[in-house]
Amino acid sequence: MTPVVLLLFLAPLLSCCRAEAKPVDCSDIFKQNPSSASGVYSIYPFSERFSVQAYCDRETDGGGWTVIQRRMDGTVNFYRGWDQYVAGFGDAGGEYWLGLMVIHRITAKRPQELLVEMEDFEGNKASARYSSFSVGSECDGYKLTVSGFTDGGAGDSLTQHSNLKFSTFDKDQDVSTGNCAKLFLGAFWFGNCHNANLNGVYRWGADSTIFAVGVEWLSWKGHDYSLKSISFKTRPV
Repeated sequence: MTPVVLLLFLAPLLSCCRAEAKPVDCSDIFKQNPSSASGVYSIYPFSERFSVQAYCDRETDGGGWTVIQRRMDGTVNFYRGWDQYVAGFGDAGGEYWLGLMVIHRITAKRPQELLVEMEDFEGNKASARYSSFSVGSECDGYKLTVSGFTDGGAGDSLTQHSNLKFSTFDKDQDVSTGNCAKLFLGAFWFGNCHNANLNGVYRWGADSTIFAVGVEWLSWKGHDYSLKSISFKTRPV
């Protein structure tokens, strides 16, 4: 048997032995196994040796979404310091923050879009979508870049936060004279100070007792209504 014929004979066997690449994000999981359902999966945004748990959404608009932030019942405290927001915290099966380090890595790999979904305590739902979404490196203060808004009933409360660095109570990178994270008991890409406070205090609906500290999306419910649920989801464009 000639070398060329031998290679042609062995090629299918060699390809079967080649390990499938580890998924960088949830879109890779559903490409590799289209029958996979929504749920918690391991993704590998840094290397094939280091995994991160994330909730993967298979249903919404064709699926492939990696959930990077989710509030739903107030079981996790989101008033946390810089190190925890960089590394991530919570439970991917419930409330959690994926981590600035991971979010940066995912959005740096390939162009991403962003979907923000929310619900109030009366059962009404709304969304906002952005055709371009990225988070910079730590050297850049994990700066948010977002554009291409499409309204799903929630209005646009995020574009104002574009080109701003991320802030926590112990690392103030906002453009306000005060510390927005401390003033509004959250952590976000604050400016002066916010139209969205997704990581604020989990409260129950309308409450004007303390101004703008809840889980809020200004253009939908204003500064005195804390949402029942909200999530940030990203996937490759």
